[in-house]
Amino acid sequence: MKIVVQKFGGTSLATPEMRNRVVQKIINAKRGGFQPVVVVSAIGRKGDPYATDTLIDVNLKICKDIHPREMDLLMSCGEIISSVILANTLKARGYEARAFTGGQAGIITDCNFTEADILEIKPDRILDSIANGRIPVIAGFQGVTEDGDLTTLGRGGSDVTAVALGEALSAFAVEIYSDVDGVMTADPKIVSNASVLSQISYSDILELASKGAKVIHPRAIEYAIRGNIPVFIKNTGKSSPGTVVSFEYERSFGSSKMLSKQVVTGLAHITGRVQVIINQDDPIVNNRILRELADNRVSIDIINIFPEKMIFTIEAAKIEDTRRIVEKNACSYNIVENCSKISVVGSKMRGVPGVMSTIVKALTKNNIQILQTSDSHTTISCLVKGEDTAKAIIVLHEEFELYKNK
Repeated sequence: MKIVVQKFGGTSLATPEMRNRVVQKIINAKRGGFQPVVVVSAIGRKGDPYATDTLIDVNLKICKDIHPREMDLLMSCGEIISSVILANTLKARGYEARAFTGGQAGIITDCNFTEADILEIKPDRILDSIANGRIPVIAGFQGVTEDGDLTTLGRGGSDVTAVALGEALSAFAVEIYSDVDGVMTADPKIVSNASVLSQISYSDILELASKGAKVIHPRAIEYAIRGNIPVFIKNTGKSSPGTVVSFEYERSFGSSKMLSKQVVTGLAHITGRVQVIINQDDPIVNNRILRELADNRVSIDIINIFPEKMIFTIEAAKIEDTRRIVEKNACSYNIVENCSKISVVGSKMRGVPGVMSTIVKALTKNNIQILQTSDSHTTISCLVKGEDTAKAIIVLHEEFELYKNK
């Protein structure tokens, strides 16, 4: 029995027409000799009476301080509604189906409400459903603690559900369906000639996802790597092949004297970053500031430490916490708001000289100021001013000829 896990996002389920397309994808899998196991996201969007955001707004008007346990009960509703609607849509087409909550599907999590991690999956009820000729339709984004409390898995949790189930079921593959054609070389809303990658390595998509590309959650890719499961990212509304993510496309590249423009796989970006410059030459004070930031859950991204100053970036929501901590330590400082982190990603960059110089040359030639940089073997990131975000992405996409990547 070749199991394929098919995950459908909320936009794929929003209308009867889209749901019929989803059902046809599921039917095609069965006709192709596969056993589908379906994972769904919430249908509703803010304004719909049953949408998660709508329900949260109603409760916030009653009480501003919702306990995380109750918040998870609330946030799980959308996916449960989706699972029931899709199961009944399948039944209307003559296919037996059974809807499951995450807990009923055997997903056991820790007690970290709203950001739970999966501890284990007991897929017995899913396998029983399959044995009885029913297609399992599982509410994504959720699980249950060992004590029976319902939990949610945080942003991108339905992707995590799908790939984790794929590992637990030893699935042949996982298919992630949404309203995009696959993994793009850059955000198509910014770059008009961004191209769809037909294939990508686990390492490259993990870097793109962690650096801001909204294609799949990084935790989902970690499950795929561990289970060695190929992941297909496809468009629900089209029959195009999409992008396959697999170990099959991991390659090792040696150094080269000439910079090949195809060493870069794609670009990702994160907006809403803030640069903090602390003018302080005492390492003891710097260490104390870093420790206090961590204690206050201020996550630091790019960081550079010099003899006379320390520079790092944070998310905009943490500005006031950071100000308070720095001022408490009597340091002079500067804050640069509205910054963006642009990342150039490619496992083929490993050992290839000249990538950084190409990035710096392209940006400076176009009057884009680089505020800060960081790099690894497979990623180079530059911090730029927010107003330069789109321009920087377009310039780098053109410089590395990513429109030729397929």
